[in-house]
Amino acid sequence: QVQLVESGGGLGQPGGSLRLSCAASGPTFSSYAMGWFRQAPGKEREFVGHISRSGGSTSYADSVKGRFTISRDNAKNTVYLQMNSLKPEDTAVYYCNRIVTPWSWGQGTQVTVSS
Repeated sequence: QVQLVESGGGLGQPGGSLRLSCAASGPTFSSYAMGWFRQAPGKEREFVGHISRSGGSTSYADSVKGRFTISRDNAKNTVYLQMNSLKPEDTAVYYCNRIVTPWSWGQGTQVTVSS
Protein backbone atom coordinates (compact mmCIF):
# COMPACT_ATOMS: atom_id res chain seq x y z
CA GLN A 1 0.00 0.00 0.00
CA VAL A 2 1.32 3.42 -0.96
CA GLN A 3 1.76 5.91 1.85
CA LEU A 4 1.18 9.60 1.22
CA VAL A 5 2.79 12.35 3.30
CA GLU A 6 1.68 15.92 2.72
CA SER A 7 3.73 18.88 3.98
CA GLY A 8 4.29 22.57 3.53
CA GLY A 9 1.11 23.94 5.04
CA GLY A 10 0.95 26.74 7.53
CA LEU A 11 -0.32 30.25 7.95
CA GLY A 12 -0.52 32.28 4.77
CA GLN A 13 -1.43 35.90 4.27
CA PRO A 14 -4.24 36.86 1.91
CA GLY A 15 -2.58 37.45 -1.43
CA GLY A 16 0.42 35.41 -0.38
CA SER A 17 1.81 32.07 -1.49
CA LEU A 18 2.45 28.62 -0.12
CA ARG A 19 3.91 25.51 -1.71
CA LEU A 20 2.67 22.13 -0.65
CA SER A 21 4.42 18.83 -1.25
CA CYS A 22 3.14 15.29 -1.26
CA ALA A 23 5.62 12.45 -1.08
CA ALA A 24 4.49 8.95 -2.01
CA SER A 25 6.16 5.70 -1.09
CA GLY A 26 6.38 2.84 -3.55
CA PRO A 27 7.74 2.38 -7.07
CA THR A 28 4.54 2.91 -9.02
CA PHE A 29 3.93 6.60 -8.37
CA SER A 30 4.70 7.61 -11.94
CA SER A 31 2.05 5.23 -13.26
CA TYR A 32 -0.84 7.26 -11.91
CA ALA A 33 -2.52 10.58 -12.35
CA MET A 34 -2.47 12.41 -9.03
CA GLY A 35 -4.80 14.93 -7.52
CA TRP A 36 -4.94 17.49 -4.77
CA PHE A 37 -8.02 17.74 -2.60
CA ARG A 38 -9.02 19.89 0.35
CA GLN A 39 -11.46 19.76 3.21
CA ALA A 40 -12.57 22.87 5.04
CA PRO A 41 -14.13 22.67 8.52
CA GLY A 42 -17.67 21.35 8.33
CA LYS A 43 -17.47 20.68 4.60
CA GLU A 44 -16.98 17.70 2.34
CA ARG A 45 -13.59 16.99 0.83
CA GLU A 46 -13.40 18.65 -2.58
CA PHE A 47 -11.29 18.33 -5.68
CA VAL A 48 -8.66 21.02 -6.20
CA GLY A 49 -6.83 19.82 -9.28
CA HIS A 50 -5.08 16.96 -10.97
CA ILE A 51 -1.94 16.20 -12.93
CA SER A 52 -1.43 13.45 -15.47
CA ARG A 53 1.11 10.67 -15.09
CA SER A 54 3.74 12.48 -17.12
CA GLY A 55 2.86 15.92 -15.81
CA GLY A 56 1.92 17.11 -19.25
CA SER A 57 -1.72 17.75 -18.45
CA THR A 58 -3.40 19.45 -15.53
CA SER A 59 -6.89 20.53 -14.58
CA TYR A 60 -8.20 22.71 -11.78
CA ALA A 61 -11.37 23.49 -9.93
CA ASP A 62 -12.85 26.83 -10.94
CA SER A 63 -12.24 28.17 -7.44
CA VAL A 64 -8.45 27.87 -7.80
CA LYS A 65 -7.93 28.18 -11.54
CA GLY A 66 -5.31 30.77 -12.37
CA ARG A 67 -4.01 30.83 -8.80
CA PHE A 68 -2.85 27.27 -8.10
CA THR A 69 -0.40 25.17 -10.10
CA ILE A 70 0.23 21.45 -9.77
CA SER A 71 3.51 19.86 -10.78
CA ARG A 72 5.25 16.58 -10.13
CA ASP A 73 8.71 15.06 -9.99
CA ASN A 74 8.40 11.35 -10.72
CA ALA A 75 12.05 10.76 -9.86
CA LYS A 76 11.28 11.97 -6.34
CA ASN A 77 7.81 10.41 -6.12
CA THR A 78 6.50 13.85 -5.23
CA VAL A 79 3.66 16.05 -6.37
CA TYR A 80 3.49 19.77 -5.59
CA LEU A 81 0.80 22.39 -5.23
CA GLN A 82 1.91 25.98 -5.72
CA MET A 83 -0.71 28.23 -4.19
CA ASN A 84 -0.62 31.91 -5.13
CA SER A 85 -2.99 34.81 -4.45
CA LEU A 86 -4.27 33.03 -1.38
CA LYS A 87 -7.76 33.78 -0.13
CA PRO A 88 -9.31 33.12 3.30
CA GLU A 89 -11.62 30.58 1.62
CA ASP A 90 -8.56 28.49 0.74
CA THR A 91 -8.30 27.59 4.43
CA ALA A 92 -8.56 23.81 4.65
CA VAL A 93 -6.63 20.61 5.18
CA TYR A 94 -5.02 19.67 1.88
CA TYR A 95 -4.52 16.11 0.70
CA CYS A 96 -3.08 14.41 -2.33
CA ASN A 97 -4.11 11.06 -3.74
CA ARG A 98 -4.41 8.97 -6.83
CA ILE A 99 -7.26 10.18 -9.01
CA VAL A 100 -8.64 6.74 -9.83
CA THR A 101 -9.26 4.35 -6.93
CA PRO A 102 -7.63 6.44 -4.20
CA TRP A 103 -5.10 4.92 -1.85
CA SER A 104 -5.51 5.37 1.89
CA TRP A 105 -5.57 9.06 2.68
CA GLY A 106 -2.62 10.68 4.38
CA GLN A 107 -2.90 13.05 7.32
CA GLY A 108 -3.00 16.09 5.10
CA THR A 109 -1.43 19.47 5.75
CA GLN A 110 -3.30 22.39 7.26
CA VAL A 111 -3.42 25.65 5.33
CA THR A 112 -4.80 28.69 7.11
CA VAL A 113 -5.15 31.96 5.23
CA SER A 114 -5.62 34.90 7.53
CA SER A 115 -4.23 38.35 8.16
